[in-house]
Amino acid sequence: MSRQKVGIIGCGKISDIYMQNCTKFGILELTACADLDMNRAQAQAEKYNIPRACTTEELLSDPEISIIINLTIPAVHAEICLQALEAGKHVYGEKPLAVTREEGQRILQTAAERGLIVGSAPETFLGAGIQTALKVIEEGTIGRPVSATAFMMSRGHEHWHPDPEFYYAEGGGPLFDMGPYYLTALVQLLGPISRIAGITGMALQERTISSEKKCGKKIPVEIPTHVAGTMEFSSGAIATLITSFDIFGGSTLPPIEIHGTAGTLLVPDPNTFGGPVKYRKLGEEEWTEVPLLSGYSENTRGIGVADMAYALQSGRPHRANGEMAYHVLEAMWGFHDSSDSGQYYQMQSNCTRPAPLPIGLERYTLD
Repeated sequence: MSRQKVGIIGCGKISDIYMQNCTKFGILELTACADLDMNRAQAQAEKYNIPRACTTEELLSDPEISIIINLTIPAVHAEICLQALEAGKHVYGEKPLAVTREEGQRILQTAAERGLIVGSAPETFLGAGIQTALKVIEEGTIGRPVSATAFMMSRGHEHWHPDPEFYYAEGGGPLFDMGPYYLTALVQLLGPISRIAGITGMALQERTISSEKKCGKKIPVEIPTHVAGTMEFSSGAIATLITSFDIFGGSTLPPIEIHGTAGTLLVPDPNTFGGPVKYRKLGEEEWTEVPLLSGYSENTRGIGVADMAYALQSGRPHRANGEMAYHVLEAMWGFHDSSDSGQYYQMQSNCTRPAPLPIGLERYTLD
């Protein structure tokens, strides 16, 4: 196994966990990081013993780096991904893949033309929680899945995030921020989506930041902050999804439930890697908690990059891939398009359910 040299572009809040975990997977060698703020890049390089802090241009011109991890804000995801691909690098980006479908298509087309591969967060579906839920479904414990519910109920990010403005600009909102976790988990568990019906709304046209850094600053709200709808999957299953930043009094709704012909499965929060996973079969009165598969129950962001590196060496498909990320991106826009038109949105893309992670592998190895 040869190590793949990796560079990170974007040294903000999310970069910490990627930098920590890149050192744990032996197939990855994190050699450089870049940011518009050179001081921030240098600080992260020193904190995580990264050999070099540099500009984006310097990082992309390094011939030894084969994989770029793109941790920039959503508005420039596509721009940085395309620059990386044009520099001959494979690229793995934070979610969403891009802001628009056109940008997402351009990323996939450029990668195909250049013989490169694209990966994208979220990779939480590779955690022990959702992998265990997948095993329960595939073993037939709840019968044939026929429906699902998924809820992400929040008051928004302005009360805790140091720089929350982009959550309320184009490319933000509850669906584009948190929806990828829920939709990716549902695609892993139920397969691709065929059509969507959605309604969107906005409770407040302006938000006030209450987190310490920018406390009191007003944010104009440019996107819907409550998105609700239904999805039909190619398998025939029907799912209800609500994502909201307009829940000001809290909620007790579960993150994801899968309902089958023989029982119900409780799926853990798809923004985490762990459990619990529980099921209750038809005729039973108690829930049964399923022991988690051996694997990754802690925050293991970066596992998608490592899986991509293994795929590059073996030639197998990587799991957190660009095609699935684009399918999720199209689905998110499908909710908005359906709301705007008052009609179903028919999905144009397709994707393959990622293969389950093998059981029993040595920790931090994926092949």
